[in-house]
Amino acid sequence: MDLFGDAASGQDLPLPARMRPASIDEVVGQEQLLTPNSPLRALLTGAGSQTSVILWGPPGTGKTTLARVIANSVAAEFVELSAVSATVKDVRAVIASAQLRKETVQGATVLFIDEVHRFSKTQQDALLPAVENGWVTLVGATTENPSFAVIPALLSRSLVLPLKSLSDAEIGRIVDRALAEDQGLAQQVSLAPDAREHLIRLAGGDARRALTILGAVAGNAPKADPSAGPFDEPSRAAGSVGLADVEAAALTAAPRYDRAGDRHYDVTSALIKSVRGSDVDAALHYLAIMVVAGEDPRFIARRLMILASEDIGMADPSALTVATSAHTAVSTIGLPEARIILAQAVIHLALAPKSNAAYQAIDAAIADVRAGRTGSVPDHLRDGSTKSARDAGAAHGYLYPHDLPTGIGPQQYAPDPVVGRRYYQPTLRGAEQRAAEALRKIRAILEQPES
Repeated sequence: MDLFGDAASGQDLPLPARMRPASIDEVVGQEQLLTPNSPLRALLTGAGSQTSVILWGPPGTGKTTLARVIANSVAAEFVELSAVSATVKDVRAVIASAQLRKETVQGATVLFIDEVHRFSKTQQDALLPAVENGWVTLVGATTENPSFAVIPALLSRSLVLPLKSLSDAEIGRIVDRALAEDQGLAQQVSLAPDAREHLIRLAGGDARRALTILGAVAGNAPKADPSAGPFDEPSRAAGSVGLADVEAAALTAAPRYDRAGDRHYDVTSALIKSVRGSDVDAALHYLAIMVVAGEDPRFIARRLMILASEDIGMADPSALTVATSAHTAVSTIGLPEARIILAQAVIHLALAPKSNAAYQAIDAAIADVRAGRTGSVPDHLRDGSTKSARDAGAAHGYLYPHDLPTGIGPQQYAPDPVVGRRYYQPTLRGAEQRAAEALRKIRAILEQPES
């Protein structure tokens, strides 16, 4: 069997096209859209009205596949337009053909528009009558937020179905199926475990990318030598693909990084220590290793959030805001774009003035509490909301700061065992220098003898 030359069997097609699912049962991932009572399942089974849909998700998550499955499921004419090249004239021609088909043979038409967000308002307006009257079932695919990329009138007539990036396990299932099935590589190629792991990592949740790389690797896989004798020992098994082959096909070297092993912790530690030490270039290098290795960007952002308070704190109070915003952003966006957000956060944190005073302060306070140095709350700070509590001295003598000219008055706040303890010791770096000066003045007022 010639993997790449049998036109009759479709083997001349690229591997992603050959492996495209023909039915809903072959679709991998997106289970959240395919539950028994979901709108998409109703559309696929004909149980509901033929509602137009907007499929919104990252590349390689199955938008085109689902569009074709929809067309197959409803026995419809499938027409595909690319928003990059189609004109208003093209759209109107498809609509006219679909209207005629519906009126003469009672046949349905599924109009799939790839990258629908690239359609102008005029082009999207041209779709409205066809969608409104049911001449076509529109399936639009977009990587952009439809709320901003699709006109409201079209959105209101369509269901927006968000797709998720495929997990490593799901990409692995797709790769294994391509290796095994006849329309794929028909077991003529095998992947070494480290090669398979690297290919999955490179895919980044994109099934098309995984199959494209696999197809390139398979095209260069070693073939059996027909002249070899039974006792000849080939240097390499026919069809065996190793890590170096995947690296060469993808032009991307595999970083030495194991997300469950020592290397994972070493690189993470190096990233944090480089940021703490203000070496922005080293920090970006370790960040790049983690990104290329397919590390969860949310894990990276969580570590940066901790660092923002532990190692920067009040020296740059905006650091925590930056790190928290980065975590929110990468959780929404994901890779590959999340790399830019993480880089911005790493650069900000690396260049920020450093202080671990907040970290030291809370640990010192916790140590006192654990050592039993707690004491009673001073009477004037106790809750005096009831008469019995006030009769017992609660809230008596409390100075209300807002009634004082400076907003601060000489008053004991700490319990007796820790009066005079200095948990927070600000540095003179960055914004914390201002905090240190303010604290000096505040403590001087608080420690004046009470009148």
